[in-house]
Amino acid sequence: MKQRIIYILLLILILAAAFERGIFNDFIGAGDSGPSPDRLAAAYEQQISNIQVRGEGIVEKVLKDDTEGSAHQRLIVRTSPGQTVLIAHNIDLAPRVENVRAGDRLEFYGEYEWNNKGGVVHWTHHDPRGKHPGGWIEHDGIRYQ
Repeated sequence: MKQRIIYILLLILILAAAFERGIFNDFIGAGDSGPSPDRLAAAYEQQISNIQVRGEGIVEKVLKDDTEGSAHQRLIVRTSPGQTVLIAHNIDLAPRVENVRAGDRLEFYGEYEWNNKGGVVHWTHHDPRGKHPGGWIEHDGIRYQ
């Protein structure tokens, strides 16, 4: 019995050290940089939702704001030759991305929801309650979160 307790305590210490070093960040979506851009393409191909992704691309279209419920700035971004994604940026919780136009490059970090049009990335802002990983959009050297 004592040996089992020692193994459990050792495992807890190893896991705590791994979390402290950020080893699991790519799996849980923690940290500033977040998961690699390849994760976005994989999420689309595998029809996975509710995961943190990081990506970059060229703005194809700036859509009219969605004003039902919380207001969202909406951008269609081409992330790769075969994929576009809708960025739904909550402008009730974060500043609007200023002066964004079709053809601009931007980076983003948020939660991905799959759909057959390429998916949606939302939570590109801080969580005022601190329970969800904070997201962001970077455009022209400015981070909006």
